[in-house]
Amino acid sequence: MRETLKNCWKIIDLRKKILYTIGMLLIYRLLCFVPVPGVNTSLIEQALENYSLLGFINSMTGSNLSQYTIMAMGITPYINASIIMQLLCVAIPALEEMQKEGEEGRKKIAQITRYVTIGLGFLQAVALTIGLRVNATNSFLGLITIALCLSAGTAIAMWIGERVTEKGIGNGISLLIFAGIISNIARGVETSVAALFTGQIASAGGIGGMIASVVTFVILVIGITVVDLGERRIPIQYAKRMVGRKMYGGQSTHIPLRLNASGVLPLIFANAIMQFPATILAFFPNSKANIWWTAHVQVMSWPYQVIFALLIFGFTFFYSSISFNPVEISKNIQSNGGMIPGIRQGKPTSDFIKKISGRITCFGAIYLAILAVIPTAVYAIAGVSLTFAASSLLIAVSVAMETMRQLESEMMMRHYKGFL
Repeated sequence: MRETLKNCWKIIDLRKKILYTIGMLLIYRLLCFVPVPGVNTSLIEQALENYSLLGFINSMTGSNLSQYTIMAMGITPYINASIIMQLLCVAIPALEEMQKEGEEGRKKIAQITRYVTIGLGFLQAVALTIGLRVNATNSFLGLITIALCLSAGTAIAMWIGERVTEKGIGNGISLLIFAGIISNIARGVETSVAALFTGQIASAGGIGGMIASVVTFVILVIGITVVDLGERRIPIQYAKRMVGRKMYGGQSTHIPLRLNASGVLPLIFANAIMQFPATILAFFPNSKANIWWTAHVQVMSWPYQVIFALLIFGFTFFYSSISFNPVEISKNIQSNGGMIPGIRQGKPTSDFIKKISGRITCFGAIYLAILAVIPTAVYAIAGVSLTFAASSLLIAVSVAMETMRQLESEMMMRHYKGFL
């Protein structure tokens, strides 16, 4: 990786793109320290402890929610809007046809997603401000001012992400999430090092706890990297055919199926669902349901982890069913004169692809479930609370690897002899 970065720095175009990306990320991080006017920040920390869903959102935004800056919601409304549009494209025929129109259709869907993001961001800002009761003025005008500032921050974050994708390196939206996660991890490392030098290491888990955290971090990074690079290749053989006086086809290729094709989405969905009951019950602190849930279904309890793992399984297979269509792939292969060696065209091909996809999806679900349970297992065995979540680490490693792959592809396009 070091050699790749050193070589790409020698190419003027790539150097400009890298500097542009770094500059935009710096602007985003600077905006994360701009406060929202009319906010009573003393109530936010207490609210984050009471409502676990807000703690999850806070970790995704780089602790901006706990400080209630203009980037408090970050890019979360855009992610929610993108997921909603992706699901609607499957459910609504008009959007599905628009998606098949090519570049123009994708531009229209992207524009609709932007409008949905702004509307969703404003509603989410109003709901957060009312729910947290952080409006210092207790007036309608103060509420609207805070909501406009938060939704404006989301719009700026969305604009920065799109500019990075267009003129920089990597996916801009993913890099913004990556920046927030890295800042959280850096803050946790800073706290641990400060505890080591101030004599408060016992409260941080001791030297053994720090070693366990580092070892777990390294193992998770290696495991995520190996699975992210792994893929199952289904061979495709295209028959030779004559078109005029020229012969086409005859080559062999493959369909690459990633071992974790669903990425981090099942983890995010399952986490959001698991935090939802606790958030709702927190509004009724003296109810029997809240007392029972608090006593038996805590984040570090095994019942919580079992339900969490089952939800990950369900969402992994659900995402695979809406994003991967074996019948359509089989039709495309047949229309282009291709076939899988040893498998007949048509329904046998689609059944074969569906069987392979089901096995890979099952592996991906088990992998994500184990990844999600590891922090709890480390806490149960070593008594150490990790400063990073499995989903956050998965996002960070995946984004870093995807950015490196894009850098390498950019270098190959320019036929850089030092790389080739």
